[in-house]
Amino acid sequence: MTRPAPAAVAAPVPPVREIWFAAWPVVALFVLSNAAMPLYGVWQRQLGFGSGTLTLVYAAYVVGLLGSLLVAGVASDRLGRKPVLVPALLLGIVACLVYATAPSVAALAVARLLTGIATGAAVSAGMAAVTDLAAGRALGPLLASTAMVLGAGLGPVLAGVLSETAPAPTVTVFGVEAVLLATALAVVARMPLPRSRPGRGAAAAAGSSGSWVRLPAVPRANRRHLALGLAGFAPGISATAFVLSLGPSLLTGLLGTSNRALAGGMALAMFLSATGVQFALRRPAVRTVLLVSGAATVSATLALVTAIHTGALAPLLASVVLAGAGQGAGQLGGLTLLSREVPAHRRAEANAALNAGGYLLAGVLPVADGYLSDALGLPTAATLFGLAVAALAAAGAALVALRGGDAR
Repeated sequence: MTRPAPAAVAAPVPPVREIWFAAWPVVALFVLSNAAMPLYGVWQRQLGFGSGTLTLVYAAYVVGLLGSLLVAGVASDRLGRKPVLVPALLLGIVACLVYATAPSVAALAVARLLTGIATGAAVSAGMAAVTDLAAGRALGPLLASTAMVLGAGLGPVLAGVLSETAPAPTVTVFGVEAVLLATALAVVARMPLPRSRPGRGAAAAAGSSGSWVRLPAVPRANRRHLALGLAGFAPGISATAFVLSLGPSLLTGLLGTSNRALAGGMALAMFLSATGVQFALRRPAVRTVLLVSGAATVSATLALVTAIHTGALAPLLASVVLAGAGQGAGQLGGLTLLSREVPAHRRAEANAALNAGGYLLAGVLPVADGYLSDALGLPTAATLFGLAVAALAAAGAALVALRGGDAR
């Protein structure tokens, strides 16, 4: 007589505090991702380069981030979260050292490239680690998503305040950031995560086969979930990029100040809005969250276009808050949908796919706007750019409304 197989013993569910701890490396890496923003004026004076060169320095970050997303998600799903997060944090610390002592534009480009690589690991392995530890609890996607936007908002204001109040601004800013990344390394070391995530069965085997370097993707059954997530997240993050690129110059024109702490405060307000809206929307259905994202993004871009043509402060401030809400809601909706529907052994790659699609759009549109500005002038180009983002957000909301059965 054959004995029945023993019942599988479920792995212990980590306590809630471990989920909060796991979010810290994501926060720390995203603080680094935006910490350079208020300091470009300092470097331009010190190193003597123009706006065109500055665009190339920013492009190095996008290249690093998108390149990292080609491998970080797959590597994290095959090797585990820690073997991807630890090198990413070490790269971040190296980037801090290069930023602090940069003697040339080439050094700045290298620092931005390293920052992009580290950030790519954060949005794939880091966010997946948070949802892994949550073990199906709704707090996981919420904290993973808010960690990203909170870190992105803290970076500019921290750098802005320190650069205005402390001596040797670049050394001070990136010395503090290196310490934050070191504490994140300590958090990763104590995370209750296995080193590897060996798959079982045909599905896992399929997810672990193929090239290590590839366009991040999701299983065929989850493509519609990825499409719905991108419908909210991609226009939302494009709107925040739009506001961040134009907001400081508009603020200078309206208030007559170039204070770096003020510019950092505007970025912080945007990302605090992105954080707050996610906590406010933690209970509604994903479909509702994505529709809120579309409405907020359309409103944000139209408000910024209004500010450009009227020179009024109120629509600029409205665009800051609404753009943050659009990105935050879109990011939360997309991440929640993927963490709920995509198998765990493909979760980091799914996060990479969501962010690759969003950042690709957010990177291409501002570059196109820059070329249009040279040809048509800033007001006309910014208007066309804003209307394009609004149209994409409206189309995304329409897709969610029509196909919302997959995003309940």
